Amino acid sequence: MNYGKPRFGNDEHLALPGSYGDRPNRTPWIIGAIIGVVLLVGIAFWTMHGGKKADPSAPVEQVPTVSVAAPGRQSVARVISATGTLAAKREMPVGVAGEGGRVTRVLVEPGQWVAAGQVLATVDRSVQTQTAESLAAQIRVAQADATLAQSELVRAQSLVSRGFISKADIEAKTATRDAAAARVRVAQAQLAQQQATNGRLDIRAPAAGLVLTRSVEPGQIVSSGSGTLFRMAKGGEMEMRAQLSEADLTGLHVGVPAQVTPVGSSTAFTGVVWQVSPVIDPQTRQGIARIQLSYDPALRPGGFASASIRSGSTDLPQLPNSAIQSDEHGNFVYVVGPGDKVVRRAIKIGDVSDSGVSIAEGLNGSEHVVLSAGAFLNPGQKIKPVLQKTQG
Repeated sequence: MNYGKPRFGNDEHLALPGSYGDRPNRTPWIIGAIIGVVLLVGIAFWTMHGGKKADPSAPVEQVPTVSVAAPGRQSVARVISATGTLAAKREMPVGVAGEGGRVTRVLVEPGQWVAAGQVLATVDRSVQTQTAESLAAQIRVAQADATLAQSELVRAQSLVSRGFISKADIEAKTATRDAAAARVRVAQAQLAQQQATNGRLDIRAPAAGLVLTRSVEPGQIVSSGSGTLFRMAKGGEMEMRAQLSEADLTGLHVGVPAQVTPVGSSTAFTGVVWQVSPVIDPQTRQGIARIQLSYDPALRPGGFASASIRSGSTDLPQLPNSAIQSDEHGNFVYVVGPGDKVVRRAIKIGDVSDSGVSIAEGLNGSEHVVLSAGAFLNPGQKIKPVLQKTQG
């Protein structure tokens, strides 16, 4: 049986209108309509966006408004920063002044204050004591001889008038008396010399001050070649030996104040420059400024310290810290150039204080300097400057 084509009897059938075999093919028409819609949308988009050219006079971005100021010049204290070592202002090395010997006692320790002439250590003097006693006995012998010679001279003088003694005998006895008296004086001088030598056996402080180091112990044999046994700071006065460049030494005078801070301490000690080096080290191109300091336990000779030395004043531009920029090329600021475009200006920073940052080199004070937002600007960028009044 053929189910696809119905039949009516045995005759060829005629398909009815609207039947399956009579339906037209509409697919080409649908595809054509879709293509037409796409073309219309493309033309409309090109007309609205692609066909309209940008106006070259229109600004690409907004011009930023930036605060600027002319810093002028202000009187700024000249502060020199330096580093150096602490030391005794007048260091006194103490050694053996006499012939030396075996040390019997050491009477002081480092950090102790001593008076002028105070005994620091004693040396064995048993032999020297016996020598002194022998000399004292010789004086007594010489004095006895001188007394006897004087008595004989007196008796002889009483016999001259009677003719029992000649004038020649008198002169001989006078000479004997004088020689005996001279021997007394020689013996006395020898005893005094020995006593002085014995006194030098003790190691004494040459002046009042502070004992810094001790390099001797009881039982040690010392002599004039033993070197330094004690080191002292005369009067306990300290100093900082600040190393300064040639430029910093220029204009630095004796008497200017300074603040010294030892490493590891937050306490600053007030001092005064008492000596400025008259020479420059040809190797380092530096000189030394010596800052006198009063004694304090925190000031340890040999330690490291920093110093701020105030040496007069100078007129320099000052800016707030926000105006200073820095990169691998150094410190710089932005100034307003022709056409209100920012220009990079290299600078050298001077003293930094609560009032601002002084500019040692790079500005004369009349420029209009960008006060803030410098980190967001680029050289040559156009800005709208707003002039601010500076304090001072």
